[in-house]
Amino acid sequence: MGISDRLIGKKNVNGDPQISGVYPEAAMPGGEVRIVGSGLRPKEFRRPSVRFNDVEGSLVVGSDDFVIARVPASASSGGITVSTNGHSSNAHSIRVATLIADSLHPVANPAVDVEGNIYVTFSGARGQKVPVSVFKIDTNYIVTPFLTELMNATAIAFDRNGEMYVSSRYEGAVYKVASNGTYSTYAESMGVATGIAFDREQNLYVGDRSGTIFKVAPDKQIFVFATLEPSVSAYHLATGFNGDLFVTGPTTSSWDSVYRIDAHGTVATYFRGLGRPQGMALDVDGNLYVAASLAGQRGIVKITPAGSATLHVSGSGLVGLAFAPGRTAILATNDAVYHLPLDVQGLPSLNDLPV
Repeated sequence: MGISDRLIGKKNVNGDPQISGVYPEAAMPGGEVRIVGSGLRPKEFRRPSVRFNDVEGSLVVGSDDFVIARVPASASSGGITVSTNGHSSNAHSIRVATLIADSLHPVANPAVDVEGNIYVTFSGARGQKVPVSVFKIDTNYIVTPFLTELMNATAIAFDRNGEMYVSSRYEGAVYKVASNGTYSTYAESMGVATGIAFDREQNLYVGDRSGTIFKVAPDKQIFVFATLEPSVSAYHLATGFNGDLFVTGPTTSSWDSVYRIDAHGTVATYFRGLGRPQGMALDVDGNLYVAASLAGQRGIVKITPAGSATLHVSGSGLVGLAFAPGRTAILATNDAVYHLPLDVQGLPSLNDLPV
Protein backbone atom coordinates (compact mmCIF):
# COMPACT_ATOMS: atom_id res chain seq x y z
CA MET A 1 0.00 0.00 0.00
CA GLY A 2 1.37 3.44 -0.95
CA ILE A 3 1.69 6.32 1.47
CA SER A 4 -1.35 8.08 0.03
CA ASP A 5 -3.42 4.94 0.61
CA ARG A 6 -2.36 4.81 4.25
CA LEU A 7 -3.22 8.49 4.72
CA ILE A 8 -6.71 8.43 3.24
CA GLY A 9 -7.68 4.90 4.22
CA LYS A 10 -10.38 3.11 2.27
CA LYS A 11 -10.83 4.47 -1.26
CA ASN A 12 -13.50 4.19 -3.87
CA VAL A 13 -11.78 2.16 -6.57
CA ASN A 14 -14.67 0.13 -7.97
CA GLY A 15 -18.27 0.99 -8.79
CA ASP A 16 -20.35 4.12 -8.93
CA PRO A 17 -21.30 6.01 -5.76
CA GLN A 18 -24.55 4.86 -4.16
CA ILE A 19 -26.77 6.64 -1.60
CA SER A 20 -28.76 4.47 0.78
CA GLY A 21 -30.07 7.20 3.08
CA VAL A 22 -30.03 10.87 4.06
CA TYR A 23 -30.43 11.95 7.70
CA PRO A 24 -32.44 13.92 8.48
CA GLU A 25 -34.51 14.00 5.31
CA ALA A 26 -35.53 17.64 5.88
CA ALA A 27 -33.37 20.70 6.41
CA MET A 28 -33.15 24.45 6.50
CA PRO A 29 -30.76 26.28 4.17
CA GLY A 30 -27.46 26.15 6.01
CA GLY A 31 -28.38 22.94 7.83
CA GLU A 32 -26.15 19.87 7.66
CA VAL A 33 -27.27 16.44 6.47
CA ARG A 34 -25.52 13.08 6.68
CA ILE A 35 -25.53 11.09 3.43
CA VAL A 36 -24.76 7.39 3.84
CA GLY A 37 -24.00 4.83 1.17
CA SER A 38 -20.96 3.39 -0.58
CA GLY A 39 -18.28 4.57 -2.95
CA LEU A 40 -18.67 8.17 -1.80
CA ARG A 41 -14.94 8.97 -1.67
CA PRO A 42 -13.14 9.83 -4.93
CA LYS A 43 -9.68 8.56 -5.69
CA GLU A 44 -6.72 10.16 -3.97
CA PHE A 45 -7.44 13.51 -2.28
CA ARG A 46 -10.19 14.79 -4.57
CA ARG A 47 -13.40 15.96 -2.99
CA PRO A 48 -16.80 14.53 -3.91
CA SER A 49 -19.42 16.88 -5.29
CA VAL A 50 -22.77 17.02 -3.47
CA ARG A 51 -25.67 18.58 -5.34
CA PHE A 52 -29.12 19.54 -4.16
CA ASN A 53 -30.99 19.35 -7.46
CA ASP A 54 -28.72 21.57 -9.59
CA VAL A 55 -27.15 23.53 -6.72
CA GLU A 56 -23.85 22.41 -5.25
CA GLY A 57 -23.58 22.16 -1.49
CA SER A 58 -20.44 22.48 0.61
CA LEU A 59 -18.72 19.39 1.96
CA VAL A 60 -18.13 19.31 5.71
CA VAL A 61 -16.53 15.87 6.01
CA GLY A 62 -16.59 12.66 4.04
CA SER A 63 -15.47 9.05 3.76
CA ASP A 64 -16.24 6.10 1.54
CA ASP A 65 -19.51 5.30 3.32
CA PHE A 66 -20.76 8.70 4.49
CA VAL A 67 -20.66 12.39 3.61
CA ILE A 68 -21.82 15.36 5.67
CA ALA A 69 -22.88 18.29 3.51
CA ARG A 70 -24.27 21.74 4.20
CA VAL A 71 -27.47 22.74 2.40
CA PRO A 72 -26.84 25.81 0.19
CA ALA A 73 -28.96 28.93 0.57
CA SER A 74 -30.55 28.54 -2.88
CA ALA A 75 -31.42 24.84 -2.52
CA SER A 76 -34.96 23.55 -2.92
CA SER A 77 -36.76 20.30 -2.21
CA GLY A 78 -35.96 17.50 -4.63
CA GLY A 79 -33.07 15.11 -5.15
CA ILE A 80 -29.63 15.02 -3.58
CA THR A 81 -26.73 13.30 -5.40
CA VAL A 82 -23.04 12.65 -4.80
CA SER A 83 -20.58 12.63 -7.71
CA THR A 84 -17.12 11.02 -7.65
CA ASN A 85 -14.64 10.35 -10.45
CA GLY A 86 -17.08 11.56 -13.08
CA HIS A 87 -19.90 9.29 -11.87
CA SER A 88 -23.10 10.41 -10.13
CA SER A 89 -25.05 8.48 -7.53
CA ASN A 90 -28.72 7.74 -7.48
CA ALA A 91 -30.84 10.71 -6.35
CA HIS A 92 -32.29 10.57 -2.84
CA SER A 93 -35.18 12.82 -1.90
CA ILE A 94 -34.75 15.68 0.57
CA ARG A 95 -37.11 18.40 1.75
CA VAL A 96 -35.65 21.89 2.02
CA ALA A 97 -37.39 24.81 3.72
CA THR A 98 -38.29 27.86 1.61
CA LEU A 99 -37.96 31.41 2.92
CA ILE A 100 -41.29 33.21 3.33
CA ALA A 101 -40.27 36.42 5.08
CA ASP A 102 -37.18 37.90 6.69
CA SER A 103 -36.17 41.01 8.67
CA LEU A 104 -38.34 39.80 11.55
CA HIS A 105 -37.60 39.00 15.17
CA PRO A 106 -39.54 35.96 16.44
CA VAL A 107 -38.61 34.65 19.87
CA ALA A 108 -41.20 31.85 20.00
CA ASN A 109 -43.55 29.86 17.76
CA PRO A 110 -45.26 31.50 14.82
CA ALA A 111 -49.04 31.07 14.89
CA VAL A 112 -51.47 29.95 12.16
CA ASP A 113 -55.17 30.85 12.19
CA VAL A 114 -58.03 28.70 10.88
CA GLU A 115 -57.75 30.29 7.44
CA GLY A 116 -54.05 29.50 7.12
CA ASN A 117 -52.72 33.00 7.75
CA ILE A 118 -49.42 33.12 9.62
CA TYR A 119 -48.62 35.57 12.41
CA VAL A 120 -45.12 36.30 13.64
CA THR A 121 -43.63 38.85 16.01
CA PHE A 122 -40.96 41.46 15.77
CA SER A 123 -40.16 41.23 19.44
CA GLY A 124 -37.16 43.53 19.74
CA ALA A 125 -34.72 43.87 22.60
CA ARG A 126 -36.19 44.24 26.09
CA GLY A 127 -37.69 47.71 26.42
CA GLN A 128 -37.34 48.44 22.70
CA LYS A 129 -40.41 49.94 21.05
CA VAL A 130 -40.57 48.76 17.45
CA PRO A 131 -42.85 50.15 14.69
CA VAL A 132 -44.67 46.82 14.16
CA SER A 133 -45.14 44.23 16.91
CA VAL A 134 -46.83 41.45 14.90
CA PHE A 135 -46.85 40.83 11.15
CA LYS A 136 -49.49 38.90 9.20
CA ILE A 137 -48.45 36.65 6.31
CA ASP A 138 -51.44 35.62 4.18
CA THR A 139 -51.85 32.40 2.22
CA ASN A 140 -50.10 34.01 -0.76
CA TYR A 141 -47.16 34.82 1.54
CA ILE A 142 -47.77 38.56 1.36
CA VAL A 143 -46.45 40.22 4.53
CA THR A 144 -48.35 43.13 6.09
CA PRO A 145 -48.16 44.90 9.47
CA PHE A 146 -50.90 43.68 11.82
CA LEU A 147 -50.26 44.90 15.37
CA THR A 148 -48.42 48.03 16.52
CA GLU A 149 -47.50 49.74 19.78
CA LEU A 150 -47.23 46.55 21.86
CA MET A 151 -43.89 46.42 23.68
CA ASN A 152 -41.85 43.21 23.32
CA ALA A 153 -44.55 41.00 21.79
CA THR A 154 -43.40 37.48 22.66
CA ALA A 155 -45.86 34.60 22.13
CA ILE A 156 -49.07 34.27 20.12
CA ALA A 157 -52.01 31.90 20.70
CA PHE A 158 -55.58 31.49 19.46
CA ASP A 159 -58.55 30.48 21.61
CA ARG A 160 -61.43 28.20 20.60
CA ASN A 161 -63.24 31.11 18.93
CA GLY A 162 -60.23 31.95 16.79
CA GLU A 163 -59.40 35.12 18.71
CA MET A 164 -55.76 36.06 19.08
CA TYR A 165 -53.80 36.63 22.28
CA VAL A 166 -50.26 38.03 22.53
CA SER A 167 -47.96 38.16 25.54
CA SER A 168 -45.59 40.99 26.40
CA ARG A 169 -42.56 39.99 28.42
CA TYR A 170 -41.83 43.65 29.15
CA GLU A 171 -45.23 44.44 30.63
CA GLY A 172 -45.93 41.03 32.19
CA ALA A 173 -49.30 40.92 30.49
CA VAL A 174 -51.36 39.10 27.87
CA TYR A 175 -53.46 41.09 25.40
CA LYS A 176 -56.54 40.08 23.45
CA VAL A 177 -56.26 41.23 19.84
CA ALA A 178 -59.19 42.03 17.55
CA SER A 179 -59.20 41.23 13.83
CA ASN A 180 -58.49 44.89 13.02
CA GLY A 181 -55.29 44.87 15.09
CA THR A 182 -56.60 46.74 18.14
CA TYR A 183 -55.99 45.14 21.51
CA SER A 184 -57.06 45.21 25.15
CA THR A 185 -55.57 43.81 28.36
CA TYR A 186 -56.70 40.25 29.12
CA ALA A 187 -54.45 39.41 32.10
CA GLU A 188 -51.60 41.24 33.79
CA SER A 189 -49.11 41.20 36.69
CA MET A 190 -47.55 37.90 35.60
CA GLY A 191 -43.85 38.65 35.89
CA VAL A 192 -41.88 38.18 32.66
CA ALA A 193 -44.78 36.74 30.65
CA THR A 194 -43.46 34.68 27.74
CA GLY A 195 -45.07 31.47 26.40
CA ILE A 196 -48.86 31.15 26.27
CA ALA A 197 -51.25 28.32 25.35
CA PHE A 198 -54.96 27.49 25.71
CA ASP A 199 -56.52 24.19 26.69
CA ARG A 200 -59.86 22.92 25.40
CA GLU A 201 -61.72 24.39 28.41
CA GLN A 202 -60.46 27.87 27.43
CA ASN A 203 -58.02 28.12 30.31
CA LEU A 204 -54.99 30.18 29.32
CA TYR A 205 -51.55 29.15 30.59
CA VAL A 206 -48.86 31.80 30.85
CA GLY A 207 -45.19 31.13 31.48
CA ASP A 208 -43.38 33.64 33.69
CA ARG A 209 -39.76 32.84 32.91
CA SER A 210 -38.72 33.62 36.49
CA GLY A 211 -40.26 30.30 37.53
CA THR A 212 -44.08 30.28 37.48
CA ILE A 213 -46.73 28.84 35.19
CA PHE A 214 -49.97 30.78 35.67
CA LYS A 215 -53.43 29.50 34.81
CA VAL A 216 -55.96 32.13 33.75
CA ALA A 217 -59.53 30.81 33.92
CA PRO A 218 -62.19 31.93 31.41
CA ASP A 219 -63.52 34.35 34.06
CA LYS A 220 -59.97 35.83 34.21
CA GLN A 221 -59.15 34.55 37.68
CA ILE A 222 -55.42 33.89 37.87
CA PHE A 223 -53.90 30.91 39.71
CA VAL A 224 -50.37 29.64 40.19
CA PHE A 225 -50.54 26.36 38.27
CA ALA A 226 -46.96 25.07 38.65
CA THR A 227 -43.43 26.19 39.43
CA LEU A 228 -40.25 25.33 37.54
CA GLU A 229 -36.60 26.26 37.39
CA PRO A 230 -36.22 29.82 36.03
CA SER A 231 -35.28 30.21 32.35
CA VAL A 232 -32.54 32.44 30.99
CA SER A 233 -34.75 33.45 28.06
CA ALA A 234 -38.38 32.27 27.99
CA TYR A 235 -40.86 29.52 28.73
CA HIS A 236 -42.46 27.93 25.67
CA LEU A 237 -45.81 26.16 26.09
CA ALA A 238 -47.88 23.66 24.10
CA THR A 239 -51.01 21.72 25.06
CA GLY A 240 -51.54 18.09 24.10
CA PHE A 241 -54.74 16.38 23.03
CA ASN A 242 -55.35 14.95 26.52
CA GLY A 243 -54.85 18.33 28.18
CA ASP A 244 -51.26 17.91 29.33
CA LEU A 245 -49.17 21.06 29.18
CA PHE A 246 -45.65 20.74 27.72
CA VAL A 247 -43.07 23.32 28.79
CA THR A 248 -39.53 24.16 27.76
CA GLY A 249 -37.36 26.85 29.27
CA PRO A 250 -33.68 27.09 28.35
CA THR A 251 -31.28 27.33 31.28
CA THR A 252 -27.50 27.60 31.46
CA SER A 253 -27.33 23.80 31.11
CA SER A 254 -26.68 22.06 27.79
CA TRP A 255 -28.79 19.12 29.03
CA ASP A 256 -32.22 20.72 29.40
CA SER A 257 -35.61 19.09 29.78
CA VAL A 258 -39.08 19.14 28.31
CA TYR A 259 -41.60 19.09 31.16
CA ARG A 260 -45.13 17.69 31.13
CA ILE A 261 -47.66 19.12 33.58
CA ASP A 262 -50.95 17.29 34.12
CA ALA A 263 -54.34 18.85 34.80
CA HIS A 264 -53.60 18.93 38.53
CA GLY A 265 -50.37 20.90 38.13
CA THR A 266 -48.06 17.94 38.78
CA VAL A 267 -44.75 18.43 37.00
CA ALA A 268 -42.83 15.53 35.45
CA THR A 269 -39.76 15.42 33.22
CA TYR A 270 -40.98 14.27 29.80
CA PHE A 271 -37.57 14.21 28.10
CA ARG A 272 -34.10 15.26 29.19
CA GLY A 273 -31.05 15.88 27.04
CA LEU A 274 -31.75 18.86 24.77
CA GLY A 275 -29.68 21.95 24.23
CA ARG A 276 -31.59 25.24 24.49
CA PRO A 277 -35.09 23.83 23.81
CA GLN A 278 -37.57 26.46 22.67
CA GLY A 279 -40.85 26.44 20.69
CA MET A 280 -42.89 23.24 20.31
CA ALA A 281 -45.76 21.69 18.37
CA LEU A 282 -47.51 18.30 18.45
CA ASP A 283 -48.84 16.07 15.69
CA VAL A 284 -51.96 13.92 15.67
CA ASP A 285 -50.00 10.87 16.83
CA GLY A 286 -48.73 12.59 19.95
CA ASN A 287 -45.19 13.20 18.71
CA LEU A 288 -43.66 16.39 20.05
CA TYR A 289 -41.47 18.58 17.82
CA VAL A 290 -39.06 20.95 19.58
CA ALA A 291 -36.68 23.61 18.28
CA ALA A 292 -33.53 22.45 20.08
CA SER A 293 -30.13 20.81 19.82
CA LEU A 294 -29.71 17.05 20.13
CA ALA A 295 -26.23 15.57 20.49
CA GLY A 296 -24.77 18.85 19.27
CA GLN A 297 -26.97 19.11 16.17
CA ARG A 298 -29.44 22.00 15.97
CA GLY A 299 -32.84 21.83 14.34
CA ILE A 300 -36.28 20.39 15.04
CA VAL A 301 -36.13 17.38 17.35
CA LYS A 302 -38.94 14.81 17.21
CA ILE A 303 -39.78 13.12 20.51
CA THR A 304 -42.13 10.13 20.34
CA PRO A 305 -44.61 9.25 23.12
CA ALA A 306 -42.24 6.38 23.96
CA GLY A 307 -39.44 8.88 24.65
CA SER A 308 -37.29 8.33 21.57
CA ALA A 309 -35.68 11.49 20.17
CA THR A 310 -34.27 12.10 16.68
CA LEU A 311 -33.27 15.15 14.70
CA HIS A 312 -36.16 15.59 12.26
CA VAL A 313 -35.11 18.85 10.59
CA SER A 314 -31.55 20.17 10.44
CA GLY A 315 -31.04 23.91 10.78
CA SER A 316 -29.57 26.59 13.01
CA GLY A 317 -31.20 29.61 14.65
CA LEU A 318 -34.62 27.97 15.02
CA VAL A 319 -36.83 29.31 17.81
CA GLY A 320 -40.17 27.62 17.05
CA LEU A 321 -42.60 26.06 14.62
CA ALA A 322 -46.29 25.63 13.85
CA PHE A 323 -48.10 23.10 11.71
CA ALA A 324 -50.22 24.46 8.86
CA PRO A 325 -52.83 22.99 6.49
CA GLY A 326 -51.53 20.63 3.82
CA ARG A 327 -49.21 18.69 6.18
CA THR A 328 -46.70 21.52 6.14
CA ALA A 329 -44.70 23.25 8.84
CA ILE A 330 -43.95 26.92 9.39
CA LEU A 331 -40.50 27.33 10.92
CA ALA A 332 -39.27 30.45 12.68
CA THR A 333 -35.65 31.43 13.14
CA ASN A 334 -34.53 34.45 15.12
CA ASP A 335 -34.94 36.67 12.03
CA ALA A 336 -37.09 34.89 9.43
CA VAL A 337 -39.98 32.50 8.69
CA TYR A 338 -39.82 29.46 6.41
CA HIS A 339 -42.25 27.00 4.83
CA LEU A 340 -41.40 23.29 4.82
CA PRO A 341 -43.43 20.43 3.26
CA LEU A 342 -42.81 18.14 6.22
CA ASP A 343 -45.66 15.66 5.55
CA VAL A 344 -46.77 15.80 9.18
CA GLN A 345 -50.37 16.30 10.27
CA GLY A 346 -50.38 18.71 13.18
CA LEU A 347 -52.66 18.39 16.17
CA PRO A 348 -56.04 19.94 15.29
CA SER A 349 -56.70 23.48 16.44
CA LEU A 350 -58.91 24.10 19.46
CA ASN A 351 -61.79 24.83 17.07
CA ASP A 352 -61.68 21.22 15.87
CA LEU A 353 -61.32 19.54 19.28
CA PRO A 354 -64.29 18.27 21.30
CA VAL A 355 -65.02 20.10 24.53
